[in-house]
Amino acid sequence: MSSETLSNNHAHAAEHGHHDAGEMKVFGFWIYLMTDCILFASIFAAFAVLSTSFAGGPTGKDIFELDYVLIETFLLLFSSITYGMAMLAQHKGNKQRVIAWLAVTFLFGLGFVGMEINEFHHMIAAGHGPDRSAFLSAFFTLVGTHGLHVTCGLIWMLLMMAQVWKNGLTPTNNTRLMCLSLFWHFLDIVWICVFTVVYLMGVM
Repeated sequence: MSSETLSNNHAHAAEHGHHDAGEMKVFGFWIYLMTDCILFASIFAAFAVLSTSFAGGPTGKDIFELDYVLIETFLLLFSSITYGMAMLAQHKGNKQRVIAWLAVTFLFGLGFVGMEINEFHHMIAAGHGPDRSAFLSAFFTLVGTHGLHVTCGLIWMLLMMAQVWKNGLTPTNNTRLMCLSLFWHFLDIVWICVFTVVYLMGVM
């Protein structure tokens, strides 16, 4: 067997091994997302139990501004679309477009988090903080947990932009981009549930 054949075999084995490792990482991330589902399901269940425990305080009708929250929702929905565009660019091997679409996604996500912090600030300033009633405690816990996840996703996104800029679309970076894609779309789905269960049902 020639040295060239041996070299080709080693290269193929290395590539195949990395491919398998990448698939295992994505599979492991799916398992993490399942544990996150359990976390959010538990908080949703707690909110469902406490959603009518107002203790003489405000109800959802009194404090929720549906138009404001709808803007938040559209920001997060658009961020999922732009992340999808980043993944399309990644499949085409276009490093610059990946970074550009990730930057747009980051801005949408940052706008979402900023609006959520502003909402919390105004509610607390009006005396409707998490210590006011069990309903508000559950509300701040559920919405705040989701917001914390989005913030972690934004930090991860910044790191990925730096990694792609520095090292390009390597197999490792592609796997990480796929995991972040799963995480980001998962948060989008969770927010749709939050918007429906907490805000829409809360103003009825």
